[in-house]
Amino acid sequence: MKNAMVLAILALAVAACAHFGEPPPQPGAPLDAVKARLGQPTNVYADGGDTLLEYATGPMGQYTWMARIGADGRLVSYEQVLNGARFATVKPGKDNKDSVLRILGRPTQVTHYASVDGDVWLYRYKEQDVWNSMMSVEFNRQGVVQAMVNGPDEEREVRRR
Repeated sequence: MKNAMVLAILALAVAACAHFGEPPPQPGAPLDAVKARLGQPTNVYADGGDTLLEYATGPMGQYTWMARIGADGRLVSYEQVLNGARFATVKPGKDNKDSVLRILGRPTQVTHYASVDGDVWLYRYKEQDVWNSMMSVEFNRQGVVQAMVNGPDEEREVRRR
């Protein structure tokens, strides 16, 4: 039973990562071709006339890709969004939970800290593609971003030792 479960988990992991070694979909590709290449997205978001297909790598994953599909049903862009440049586009006092989902995708974890009067969304990522890091996006009770704080991903560092 245990071996069967391990094999099933391994098969799912391999299937989920199968497209990561291949070249990314190219701009102009139709939606059906993008989904055939990448599979079902983890989430779908409306962004004006465009649609964003989120491909998150899971709770311990450090990468989330967004495929932007234009109103014409074709791929506009495909990018990894958990990085310093993308985090810098989140504006405290302006962005809210909906806009953060469109910018960064779903969080790794949602938590609460005594020092924050709202939710805190955590995102695992590789700072400068090197360091295991965690970005905390702090929201107030109205769901507006109040602060962003990054630091080491303590859980990932403990697992490495």
